[in-house]
Amino acid sequence: MDSVEQIAALLREARFPVALTGAGISTASGIPDFRTPGTGLWSKVDPAEVASIDAFMTDAVRFWSFYRHRIGSLTAVEPNPAHYALARLEKAGFVKALITQNIDRLHRKAGSSAMVEVHGSIDFCVCLDCGNRYGHDRMEDALVDPEGIPTCDCGRILKPGVVFFGEMLPDDAYGQAVSWAQAADVMLVAGSSLQVWPVAGLPDLTLRGGGRLIILTASETPFDDRATVVEHGPLEEVLPQVADLLGA
Repeated sequence: MDSVEQIAALLREARFPVALTGAGISTASGIPDFRTPGTGLWSKVDPAEVASIDAFMTDAVRFWSFYRHRIGSLTAVEPNPAHYALARLEKAGFVKALITQNIDRLHRKAGSSAMVEVHGSIDFCVCLDCGNRYGHDRMEDALVDPEGIPTCDCGRILKPGVVFFGEMLPDDAYGQAVSWAQAADVMLVAGSSLQVWPVAGLPDLTLRGGGRLIILTASETPFDDRATVVEHGPLEEVLPQVADLLGA
């Protein structure tokens, strides 16, 4: 039995299969991941300087000089076959819930609905002074001007609705992720190196509850030796094959 058949068999037998995705699932959509040497976002810049809450609070204008390119690169991208395969698996009942570390909105565009975005999303922006919240269009419209910066009606520079380095994850989102991880009898990890905490600890919750792990990533993870299946093939090929095999 090859790895695709093994994955399909595990999902078919599972009572409550959960998917956990990271940046690696979106690379086929043209979005760089974070840690690949030479191409990863954090191989070019220090995240503490450009993507931390301290950086935003200290100099929001400088923050946006970096982040405008990030927002721009995410606005026009589309889901790839891996995103669509997970949405197909959810619709067919072979994935009951999806936890994503990604902020790019691609799972929602592909049709996934039973999901939680633990690191937030570029779908909105928020004012840290008055609490006003605006849709993605507020950022997009402001950033059309190369010097433009999205601001609140009160005049404060807006913060994207994503979790920065130095911030806690939203309690409701992370709480839901923990609940799903504990309930999962199979967790399918797709495109995450499982290096960023606390999300990196979620597979351990599944294992401690007697569940099994499927690891689909290009690189090694700390959980490879505890996983039932480890596959390093391209997600945009592997996941559609799994969905096809299950008739999803």
